[in-house]
Amino acid sequence: MVYFLYAMRRVDCPQCGVTVEKVPWCDGKNHLTITYRWFLASWAKDLSWQRVARRFHTTWEHVYRSVRHAVLWGLVHRDLAGIEAIGVDEIQYQRGHHYLTLVYQIDEGLKRLLWIAEGRTEQSLRGFFSILSDEIRAGIRFVCSDMCQAYLNVISEQLNHAIHVLDRFHIMKKMNEAIDQVRRSEAKRMKKDGYEPVLKNARWCLLKRVCNLTKKQAGKLSELLQYNLRSVRAYLMREDFQRFWEYASANWAARFLDQWCTRAMRSKLEPMKGVARSLRTHRHLILNWFRAKGKISAGAVEGLNNKAKLTTRRSYGFRTYEVAEIVLYHNLGALPEPKFTHQFC
Repeated sequence: MVYFLYAMRRVDCPQCGVTVEKVPWCDGKNHLTITYRWFLASWAKDLSWQRVARRFHTTWEHVYRSVRHAVLWGLVHRDLAGIEAIGVDEIQYQRGHHYLTLVYQIDEGLKRLLWIAEGRTEQSLRGFFSILSDEIRAGIRFVCSDMCQAYLNVISEQLNHAIHVLDRFHIMKKMNEAIDQVRRSEAKRMKKDGYEPVLKNARWCLLKRVCNLTKKQAGKLSELLQYNLRSVRAYLMREDFQRFWEYASANWAARFLDQWCTRAMRSKLEPMKGVARSLRTHRHLILNWFRAKGKISAGAVEGLNNKAKLTTRRSYGFRTYEVAEIVLYHNLGALPEPKFTHQFC
């Protein structure tokens, strides 16, 4: 272990005040050299910060400062030019209703985190567009998001020239939530009326795709399809809607969507009627999925969300938003790093 002791010269300037000598191996009042900070930050991508601290006989605070130094340097030197597709979503990062708004670049050759903000409000997303120049904003051609009204308002305001897509994942998620709501209410009613509990342990039989069912779940589903249940009707409506994604023309897809919504409104299933109302409200954005011709998908956004959740879970959560922001930029931001003469293993 090597300790480097050097007393930097200080000058009391009448005009500038006290000025400290600038040295190439460190900056400010940091006790760690620049090279050592980048070394710790590189290991912090693969290990938890506490394990990095133990491995290299330092402290968690030193690892945090090293990662923060790397993130701040990378944010200043990153290049945002050439962004064509972005995805907007939110994740929960603490217990309770604490959310982070995340904006990703989801171009074919580059997928990275561009923006983090606390909360899921219009102000949270509007901050992202404040860091973009008019030229970069004009180059964004596709936007993918869920049905959060705050996000929809800001996107329509800032990117009215881009194709805004409500992706298949978010739509089918809403439909599955409606099916599960129908199942729960019907199971309670059947139990109260003394009927056989045929819907017991049937949740995933109705929510999963047929191709993903286990042998036991497939048998349970075949049993349920013999009954005239409200849950079964909702399930069959969901399966019928899957044909919507097979269309190649936006016009024919629109015709199918209108017919399906009409049938759903006549189904007397209130959760499915709620889905139909939402689809009608966002009809134009849903049909943009066909106008984008499959060039954008929320699958990349959900994959990056899973990595973000894994990053915070690996560190057993963070007590402050500032630390969570630093670690997510560090792991998902694809931030640039300076070139060094020597590289440590």
